[in-house]
Amino acid sequence: MTELETSVIVFLCLLAATGLGVFVRPLLPEEHKAHETVQLLKLVVGMLVTFAALVLGLLTASSKAVFDTTTTDIRTYAAALIQLDNSLREYGPDTGAARRVLRAYTAAAIASTWAQEPPPPGDYYQKTLPSYGTDNLDSRVLGAMLERAQRYTRELKPPDELHQKLAEEALGRFDRLIQQRWKIVEEARGSASSPFDRILVFWLLVIFLCFGLIAPRNALAMVTIMLGALSIASTVLVILDLDTPFAGTIVVPSQSMRDALGYLNR
Repeated sequence: MTELETSVIVFLCLLAATGLGVFVRPLLPEEHKAHETVQLLKLVVGMLVTFAALVLGLLTASSKAVFDTTTTDIRTYAAALIQLDNSLREYGPDTGAARRVLRAYTAAAIASTWAQEPPPPGDYYQKTLPSYGTDNLDSRVLGAMLERAQRYTRELKPPDELHQKLAEEALGRFDRLIQQRWKIVEEARGSASSPFDRILVFWLLVIFLCFGLIAPRNALAMVTIMLGALSIASTVLVILDLDTPFAGTIVVPSQSMRDALGYLNR
């Protein structure tokens, strides 16, 4: 289920809860409509609204932190690709095969991860990869390309001590690059807790049910409740969208990876 579909379902459920409250209100005995009962109901609703607002704020901040961290890690990853290419380039022409695979890997990673954007120009890489999820970050094809470039570097035969140090430096950068890749893969899976989200939605349903019980029966009250439900549904959409940095409408920018590819193509 996509983030938009989830937010639409939340919106419809909130409206349904309000409609249930409006329907049940005339059926209640008169003693249930007494001033003291209504005041108690308002106190309980106020408590739930405070809890829900606090949790929504915390979830928004947490999802934004995940998105910002992933954006920073992508920039770090792009810089690591440039540094690795620099090490291979400094070694000499013997690293040509490893550099070509690294360049093809970077282009394929951009094309598969940001599939909604135009792919990098050229026919030196695989533009379509077997799908293993919504973002292809953990694609076996991409992993195999990175490992192949690393294997080419391991097979180098340094002629002197300087080249030996350069080869060791490049292999160390490969190890760190692979670690960074898996860190980004794990971050892309999101951090939302389904049971916690369901509890929050339950609170919101109770709140809007109470709204339906105490709201006056006029168009302005119903429109106001509808706008409140729409606002909460849009907040849920933003939270889910930020929590999945490579899917949905809000995605991590690809410019840093494209800049790295431009450097590798020089």
